[in-house]
Order: sequence, then C-alpha cells, then structure tokens
Amino acid sequence: MTPMLLILSFFQHALNSGVRRYHVAPVLCQRAKVAMSHFEPNEYINYEKLEKNINIVRKRLDRPLTLSEKIVYGHLDDPAKQEIERGKTYLRLRPDRVAMQDATAQMAMLQFISSGLPKVAVPSTIHCDHLIEAQSGGEKDLQRAKDINQEVYNFLSTAGAKYGVGFWKPGSGIIHQIILENYSYPGVMLIGTDSHTPNGGGLGGICIGVGGADAVDVMAGIPWELKCPKVIGVKLSGKLSGWTSPKDVILKVAGILTVKGGTGAIIEYHGPGVDSISCTGMATICNMGAEIGATTSIFPYNERMKKYLGKTGRADIAALADEFKQHLVPDSGCQYDQVIEINLSELKPHINGPFTPDLAHPVSDIGAVAEKEGWPVDIRVGLIGSCTNSTVAKQALAHGLKCKSKFTITPGSEQIRATIERDGYAKILREVGGLVLANACGPCIGQWDRKDIKKGEKNTIVTSYNRNFTGRNDANPETHAFVTSPEIVTALSIAGTLKFNPETDYLTAADGKKFKLEAPDADELPKLEFDPGQDTYQYPPKDGSGQHVDVSPTSQRLQLLEPFDKWDGKDLEDMLILIKVKGKCTTDHISAAGPWLKFRGHLDNISNNLLIGAINIENGKANSVRNALTQEFGPVPDTARYYKKMGVKWAVIGDENYGEGSSREHAALEPRHLGGRVIITKSFARIHETNLKKQGLLPLTFADPADYNKIHPVDKLSIVGLKDFAPGKPLKCIIKHPNGSQETIMLNHTFNESQIEWFQAGSALNRMKELQQKSS
Repeated sequence: MTPMLLILSFFQHALNSGVRRYHVAPVLCQRAKVAMSHFEPNEYINYEKLEKNINIVRKRLDRPLTLSEKIVYGHLDDPAKQEIERGKTYLRLRPDRVAMQDATAQMAMLQFISSGLPKVAVPSTIHCDHLIEAQSGGEKDLQRAKDINQEVYNFLSTAGAKYGVGFWKPGSGIIHQIILENYSYPGVMLIGTDSHTPNGGGLGGICIGVGGADAVDVMAGIPWELKCPKVIGVKLSGKLSGWTSPKDVILKVAGILTVKGGTGAIIEYHGPGVDSISCTGMATICNMGAEIGATTSIFPYNERMKKYLGKTGRADIAALADEFKQHLVPDSGCQYDQVIEINLSELKPHINGPFTPDLAHPVSDIGAVAEKEGWPVDIRVGLIGSCTNSTVAKQALAHGLKCKSKFTITPGSEQIRATIERDGYAKILREVGGLVLANACGPCIGQWDRKDIKKGEKNTIVTSYNRNFTGRNDANPETHAFVTSPEIVTALSIAGTLKFNPETDYLTAADGKKFKLEAPDADELPKLEFDPGQDTYQYPPKDGSGQHVDVSPTSQRLQLLEPFDKWDGKDLEDMLILIKVKGKCTTDHISAAGPWLKFRGHLDNISNNLLIGAINIENGKANSVRNALTQEFGPVPDTARYYKKMGVKWAVIGDENYGEGSSREHAALEPRHLGGRVIITKSFARIHETNLKKQGLLPLTFADPADYNKIHPVDKLSIVGLKDFAPGKPLKCIIKHPNGSQETIMLNHTFNESQIEWFQAGSALNRMKELQQKSS
C-alpha cells in the first residue's frame, strides 16, 4: 500500500523514506505545555501520564522494560489491572492520534459516518497521497489526479471538516513523511491506516499500521485492542560507511527474519551502532519493517532525533523529551524475546528480490545470481522514493554520463520538493536523466502508467521502495522488481545493469576513460532551514456541525455502507469453497491496488477485484475458479456473487502468512460483502487477521498445518460448535467429500471475548452501535 520515504540526499541524507478540542489519549500533559504539533496548538504532549503508567506497570511486573513496552504499556487504558503477557493477552490501549491515507480514509470515514458520532475523539488527519498516478511528471500528474478524483477529494475534505479531521490536500506528500515532519515524536502512540505507518518509529514513536475499522474505534474514543506484542531486539554495533546505507540494515534483517518472522512482535533497535544512523535513516528502517510482518519498529530517543526535531521546527518537543529521556530509551538489563546482532562496520550493500522483499543478496553477488536464475540483468527503470543522493548523479554528469535506465524520483513531501528545488538537487537529478514525479506514492503502490514495456514482457526494475510482490509496481507479473537503497538504485540506473557493483567496478566516461564512483557522502540535513513550499493543509473548523457531506446514490466512486447481517446463532453448515489458494496470497492478491484504487470508497464496485490475483490450486490459474453449483469455471468475484445470490455461504482456504502486505481492509470487507464467512489458513498476517474479525468473518488456522491437504476445492465445509465459541477453544470443521465420505479436523483461532461479540453482532461497527444504544 504505500510508498517510500527514503533518504534525502547524498548532499543531505534527509528524508526518506482549525484547532479543535479533542479528548486526547495518553502521551500527555506537561510542565511546559508543549503542543503535539503546530497544527493542534491546544493539544499537548503529556509525558507525566506516560511516566505514571510506566511506573505502575514496572512495579507490577517487577523487571526492566524494553522501550517498546514502556510506550505501549504507557498507553494502557487501565495500567493497574490490565493483564500483560507478551504474545498472549490482548491490551486495551489509548493511542494519541490517527492518520489515514486517502485510499483507506474513504472507507474509514464512511464507517465513522455510520457510527453516528458527531466528532472524532482524538486528533486525526487525512493525507491525499495514493490516488495520484505517475505518468508524465509532477505538476501534470497532480492536476490530472485532482480532476479525476475531485469527487473523492471533496468527500474527504468535507467529511474532515464536519467531523474535526485535518485534511492534507493532494500534492502535500506521502503520509509517512508528513507524519515524520509534523506528528511523530518520541513516546507517541499513533495508528495509521497504512501498513508503513511504522516509519514514525524513526522518531522514537510507536506507530502502528491498522485497518480502517481500528481507526474508527480510536476516533470514536473506544479503547483499541492489540495482542500484547513480543519484542525482537536488533543490536547494532559499528558504524555505517561507504556505500552501505540505513536501507541495508532492514534489507539484511528481512533476509534473516523473512516476511513472517516479525509477526506479532515489535522490532526494537538498540546498541551503540544506532547513533551512526540519521533520523530519516532510522525512519527508512522502521518503514520497511512492515515487510517482515512486524507490529511496528522503533529506535530509542537520541541526538539524531533531537537534531531532526529542531530542524523541523520542533525544538520545544526535543527539550521536553530530554527531560523524560529515561522513559524514551530501554531499561538496562531488559529482556528481548529474540536478539539479532548486526555489525554495521561489516554490513555490505544489499538488494532484495525479485517478487518478495526477503530474498536478500549482497549487491556484489546479484549480477551472477541473476544470470544463474535467468532474471533479466538489464535494468529498464530505476525508481527512487523520496529523494536521493545527488552526489552520485553529479559524478556521472562530471564524466559526461547520464542514466542508461529510465530514472524517476518521488519527493516525499512538498517540503522536500521545495527544498531540493531550492538547493539545486532536483536540477542535477533531471540533468542525469531523472523524471521528478508528484509528491505522492506513485509506482510504489502501483500508481504507474508505465509505457516502456508491454504487459507480460519480462524485465527488471530496481527501486528504493519497500514492497516488490508480483505485479506490485506496474501490474505486470513478469516485472522482476528489486529493492535496494536510493544510493544503489542511482548507481545501477547509471550503469544500466544488475552486474554493476559500485564498490569495485568502473564506468566508462564520455571521453573513453575509466572511472569509479566514489561512495556518497553528504550532510545529514540541509544547511539552510527546510523550505515549506506551498501551504497544503486544511484546518477543520471549530464547529463543523453545519458542514454537508455529499455522497450521491448514483456515484461509482463512493457508496454509503449498509450494516452486515448478524450471526443467526447457528453453525455454519455446508459452506462451498470459493477458492483454495496456492502459495503466497498478499492483500494485493486479495484486493488489487493500481487501477482499482479509484473504487476504494465504493464497496460493491471494489468487490469486483476480490481474489483476482490469487492462484487457484485446482488449475494453477489466477481468477479462474469452479462454480460448484454450475460446474463452470469463471472469475472469482462473479462466482462469489452467484453464491451470494443463491444464498450459499462460502469459505476460502489459504496457505502461510495469508494477507501479508498492506493494511487495506477492503481485503476483508469484500469477502464479507460477497457472502464469505470463513477464511481458513496455515497462518495469517497480523493486520489482515484483525481486519477479518472486525468485519464479522471467522479467520481460523489449521491446528495441524498438514490438514490443508485434506481439503479440496470440491468439498463442503461445516464449522460446528459456534454456540460454545470461546477464547482459546478450538472449533471443529467437518469436511464433506463429493463421494459421501467425511472427516473432521480442528481449527484454532485468536478471538478474545470482545472479538467474539464482533462476530455475533455481524461486525465491530455493529457491536459499537449496540453498545451506544444500550448506554443511551
């Protein structure tokens, strides 16, 4: 789902990567009364409350705490009574704020409207970054997006005004960069409707990606539930140097932990090596932690963060953080569930891919590996998220060279765009052959009108993004996408091949002489203050009650939500299997992005992409499943609609880490809308499992993973024992085969009592309304 904030430049390693009266949750009030952000001057940081909660929990647990535990437990709704056991209990938390990008904000705000509440209970913002397609360049692409998406932008703007939500207009920049520049700070707990929200951990905050329904809970003032995360410690020693960059840290960690190794855990970086990494570099590392399934990632507060806060106009926050620093770093002697050690002095530049972000290779090896595997070595396009090092480009220009590959640059924010234009870096990047795109996600999330190849053509691209699943960037399943640092992307784009290693190899200058690129070196932050650029923020009015929010009943982009049906109190019997998925099934497979983003506010229309990317085990094809009632093969969404029309419930069978990737709750809303009731897999990605629960579905896992092989697409399934549905109690599944035989398997679940109430009510939103009615 979301783009990349990366490193500001080899000249400046800088950026990766009306006021209202809210009821503000716990990161808290103060001696000096320091505002949480410039945009909410009457909402204050409250480190005293954080300190009080930490002390209560530390006394109860009687042990040193990790930094992750301090901030998470510091936001407990009831620190004195909350049961706390890492990896097991569910915590009730009070996050400080909510951030939503425009693709997910549509459904989140539609759900908030359905709640009937007059105003959000915590500071919240909407960021327009996902609906801008990269085509011809920044200004033209931005204007085109404003024209095409006017209805959606108007809805989000007016809904924000009515319900007290700040609105960042299209062109403002990527949500994660805006958060880093304005809203993240040491000790904050922020939830965002984008899986890469953990980017804010680069400023010492607990920033977690969630689905829209979770955001609605927090905006409604309801305690937010999260399974108590484990904590994986990554101890850094040594110092980054040469071509090795912060990106290489997470590329290395991804290779160690794989795409599911961080599931249910917070990745906490610590050790002496931390201080050699810039604040924006730390954000880069935290951002990509989403690719290993981590709940979030975080760094301890240090001078690098203090420096960044000062440069972004928040020296008052840094001064306050200094006073409470003991609560913004881990306790001495704290224990981690797992420890990974990385010596930065020995770390080499890495490049990961293709088709998965955890397939790690040293850059020095990738050329030979690619030739052996039959991957294209010629690079068609190099793509940089946020900004890159212009020193690499300057070296090439000095020798009369330009990029052999196409080369694009995506500024992370309007502030970054304005700054690199002012300081001349954008000019250098254009001169070397680069195209500066709009301040938006663009190709990182598939918003790329790519013209240089035909669909189905085998090719290679290199990006400094974070996610490289099949078809992710350009909808072409034959595009081999590799993820690496912006420094390496730039060098490889100049050389035009994966066989180039900038540490050892030479380029040929225009005059025929050989030369070697020098390792980039630059200031951490711009020497001058950041140029804020255009003002793109819309304050909500103090009183938005008179604001009208328009959703046309004939709109193809927006649709008001109808509540899902409640559980009828019976077992789920004789369900058909819509699809048995073979192999990796990400949220991109379940609910594709790219051209489908325009329907994110219209549940019925977006449901026409349900599981169209998933591979059917029966025939090895995507978007081709057997209709068990007609025996004809057809598209997955059409088959689901037919079952719904006939009143037949259905299930999906999945493999490992089902639903990894973005936070998009459409991957849960769509199956529910089209009549699905149960998703059975070997394992789930965290956000997707929660999203399924929120929409009244049953995400279940095989007690014995080998039982995946017992279920066939032509079988019928019954889930029995739902009247006794209880936390920790497995459910029984009866498999009925076409020959009349049947067998029984056991299925596990992670529901707690309140989540079971969501299922029984039909959805979490339905349950919220029930509780509101009871209280009134």
